[in-house]
Amino acid sequence: MRIMVVNPNTTAEMTAKIELSARAVAGPGTHVEAVTSTMGPASIESHYDEALSVPGLLAAIHANPADGYVIACFGDPGLEAAREVADGPVVGIAEAAMHAAALLGRGFSVVTTLDRTRGRAWDLAARYVAAGVCRGVHACDIPVLELDRDPTVTDRVVALARAALAADGSDVIVLGCAGMADLPAVVSKRVGVPVVDGVAAATVLVQSLVTLGLSTSKHGEFAPPPPKRYTGFTGLTG
Repeated sequence: MRIMVVNPNTTAEMTAKIELSARAVAGPGTHVEAVTSTMGPASIESHYDEALSVPGLLAAIHANPADGYVIACFGDPGLEAAREVADGPVVGIAEAAMHAAALLGRGFSVVTTLDRTRGRAWDLAARYVAAGVCRGVHACDIPVLELDRDPTVTDRVVALARAALAADGSDVIVLGCAGMADLPAVVSKRVGVPVVDGVAAATVLVQSLVTLGLSTSKHGEFAPPPPKRYTGFTGLTG
């Protein structure tokens, strides 16, 4: 089995961290590879960034055939479009993390990066889980590209997770950025509750779907897009 984890931003250092998280949960016989988008923003921290990341994401899927795919950005950019063009199942990390967290407690809190991204996390929670399961979304106000550079990151995430648990009455923490993929074990140990990293959760979920012989239905909405000429984008041809 081959699982491709696509980092929709163009920062290779983040891809390396993502790949380690995904490979750590891969089962025997599962080959996991992470790829960096070749076009788009260095980090995804706005609706504008998300929109510009989608062509690179789709091009990466087109160029890297696999049994299944993980979209390694917590905004799950381009998820529906990716399901139209990929042969195997496609799972976003917010989608996987929230579903996993809903199985581990009565409610969860999201700890994410910038305050401006909180609305997107709330939108996705409303889509993925029942009302009231996501109890809160909290931002540590650390830019994505500073997660590997700021020595205070772990302490700040731990402090925010503790505050979120107390404020929200939640039982589980979801880390709201692929750049936090190296933090769940240490944060969980220090706050005493399950902490879900979406990269790992999505990798295991894709692996399970492939093992079950399941993929995205091509009946209806997620059928391949109608063939046509695409100007200025060579990721797909029709």
